[in-house]
Amino acid sequence: MSNNLLKGKKGIIFGALNSSSIAWKVAELAHAEGAEFVLSNAPIALRMGEINELANKTNSEVIAADATSNADLEILFDKTLAKFGKIDFILHSIGMSMNVRKGIPYTENNHEFYLKDMDISAVSFHKVMKVAYQKDAMNDWGSILALTYIAAQRVFPDYNDMADAKSLLESIARNFGYHFGTRNRVRVNTISQSPTATTAGSGVKGFDSFISYAEDMSPLGNASAQDCANYCVVMLSDLTKYVTMQNLFHDGGFSFTGCSHKVMKKFENG
Repeated sequence: MSNNLLKGKKGIIFGALNSSSIAWKVAELAHAEGAEFVLSNAPIALRMGEINELANKTNSEVIAADATSNADLEILFDKTLAKFGKIDFILHSIGMSMNVRKGIPYTENNHEFYLKDMDISAVSFHKVMKVAYQKDAMNDWGSILALTYIAAQRVFPDYNDMADAKSLLESIARNFGYHFGTRNRVRVNTISQSPTATTAGSGVKGFDSFISYAEDMSPLGNASAQDCANYCVVMLSDLTKYVTMQNLFHDGGFSFTGCSHKVMKKFENG
């Protein structure tokens, strides 16, 4: 049932690939809550995914843009501003690691891949906000969100260079959050989600075990992609106008649990 939390809001959603994507679920819910938005992803991702289905479902326009390309982002924002005028929200749900895809251990990372991975998964967030800032694209009290993971703070060996990317992403959010806030009261936050069975997440070695461990460690269990979408929509709404520069854990309590009884029993039972 809709509460019209985003009625009249306009925005851009980056990173919807298919129905398992968190960005896809955010788009569906944002539409149900009254928002209008542009869907964007890199041209190769548009060919791989099913975004036209989402666009039809949410009555949205798809504008291809490589988020690592300033030229592409300039065109995307110009077209969006021509369509809507100033916007109220941006969701950055972009992440990719060639080192992970090719199974290269962290200690042997290919540094050309590493730099590309940082550009795609973190620096792209700075590029998106830089263009939005320069074009004065955001309405006052707008909201900008990016999705992250607790590997930014803790070591998960097989998360590889994506952990470094998430650390950088969170720092970018804090720093740009200051500048956006002091100029036109736009808030910038990251949401640190439970491990989630998305196309990107499933590329991490041992991902199924990863999810099971987090489920056993978290007092509430893992948060689903749909529940993450619920949280994102609240963060995009006017209910959270004074929350900014925060990394917000949405992980069922995993982030503050030292050890759970379930995990202890597995060790006790051998």
